[in-house]
Amino acid sequence: MVRLDENDISFPDPELYDGHEGVIAFGGDLSVERVWFGYQLGIFPWYNPGEEILWWCPDPRFVLFPEELKVSKSMRKILNRNVFTFTENQSFREVIRNCQQINRKEQNGTWLSNELLEVFVQLHQYGLAKSIEVWQEGELVGGFYGLQIGNIFCGESMFAKVSNASKAGFIHFVESNKNILDLIDCQSHTEHLQSLGARMISKKEFLKILHKNNERR
Repeated sequence: MVRLDENDISFPDPELYDGHEGVIAFGGDLSVERVWFGYQLGIFPWYNPGEEILWWCPDPRFVLFPEELKVSKSMRKILNRNVFTFTENQSFREVIRNCQQINRKEQNGTWLSNELLEVFVQLHQYGLAKSIEVWQEGELVGGFYGLQIGNIFCGESMFAKVSNASKAGFIHFVESNKNILDLIDCQSHTEHLQSLGARMISKKEFLKILHKNNERR
């Protein structure tokens, strides 16, 4: 792994550096500029609060191509019944706070530190991060957030307080943006997103798509 200099916003080239289990660098800082620069290179921070910052570019990469979205018959019925309503960028801080605090199976604590949370809030204020909210009878019951880089959405985390809330929000988001987005970066595998059509691609293929996207911006 490469140690980053806090005074120099740079990363090792993820195409040339494999790292260890997807970790290509450590250290540095969580400035808005560094985090945003990292995502444009396909690199994201993921670490336990209180420990040194780790920067990842896994191989393979877990992604969803919008045209490959899978919606089960049961989920289509739920969507057609209008059980949920959806908004965008109406409660970013509340969404990310819920993602931080929600209890998850086989996970003790959270990877989302307060410092990183505030970085994403700033990125949202700059128009670079967005949230999707899922409501039921006026209550926020699910949602997710991430960064939008041109035609690629880098999903970060989601939460649900009632069954199917986050899944419904994700489906709504993908179907509403299928003519805009080329790819949704899910980073690491989850059965939840695999059931919706997400799959693994090589880091090389992911970075190729990302670079083409950056050239068009």
